[in-house]
Amino acid sequence: METIQQAAERTAANVETVIVGKRRAVDLVLIALLCRGHVLLEDVPGVGKTVLAKSIARSIGCVFRRIQFTPDLLPSDVTGVSIYNQGSQEFEFRAGPIMAQIVLADEINRATPKTQSALLEAMEEAQITVDGITHHLPQPFIVLATQNPIEYEGTFPLPEAQLDRFLLRIHLGYPARADELQILERQRKQHPLVALAQVLTSDELLEMQEQIKDVYVDPLINEYIVNLTTATRNHEDVYLGASPRGSLALYRTAQAYAAINGRDYVIPDDVKALAEPVLGHRLIINPAARIRNVQPPAIVSDVLGAVPVPGGRPGRRAEREAIVT
Repeated sequence: METIQQAAERTAANVETVIVGKRRAVDLVLIALLCRGHVLLEDVPGVGKTVLAKSIARSIGCVFRRIQFTPDLLPSDVTGVSIYNQGSQEFEFRAGPIMAQIVLADEINRATPKTQSALLEAMEEAQITVDGITHHLPQPFIVLATQNPIEYEGTFPLPEAQLDRFLLRIHLGYPARADELQILERQRKQHPLVALAQVLTSDELLEMQEQIKDVYVDPLINEYIVNLTTATRNHEDVYLGASPRGSLALYRTAQAYAAINGRDYVIPDDVKALAEPVLGHRLIINPAARIRNVQPPAIVSDVLGAVPVPGGRPGRRAEREAIVT
């Protein structure tokens, strides 16, 4: 796992020359790349969501395409369209911007549900179907989608089926004061993205994607993951908990997290570190809890405190419930 750790460290350090003070967000995107997963970057405008996606693409040398989602965007504008060629008297497929290795779906919730659904097959099966013909997408393939959680006017919330297809949801947040001063200094003459170098190849990434599958996960860790997702389904404030896809996502991301930390085995802390970005966006809060402004991070934190860690003592809530029963 030393090779993966070194490659991840080299890539993260390269991205950090552009994205200042957001190492955890950078690491989470790298974890998604290692797991062949997609990322939802949800935050206010201007904090670096688009720049992060471009920096990752340049660092790996992948084919990058950006799709600006708007209300008048059509599904064919994403997937492509078949055009009749009068010379050959045949229909020719003209690929859309989805035919890339890293796709930035900017302001994804600005498009209509019909257009948003054009991404479902691509995100789940790495292929698209146009006029009954299936076209496989290049590998590696990852969708980095952005949305603004504040301004909801003129937006179409993502359906649960699409949210569940995102491996991680990441919040960047505002930079610290010292980091923001550093950003100003770095962009004094030109944007650092212009001079960003490639430090990893797509073939190396594909090899790393296979290597993380060999990271050992103990059966007790498997039980811990399933217990966490089951607890979200039984939580009093949750209408719909995490699906089995959430369990698989937590399993695979824990393997990648262990690998980039130089280990060939998963520990409970790996699972706990990824529980919120993996499970938070998969939870549907019930109406009564929404009135009380209960948020998914609080529920995930509650679940982590209630589910016993393998080899450890149960949390306070679990102890109280044991006493009551």
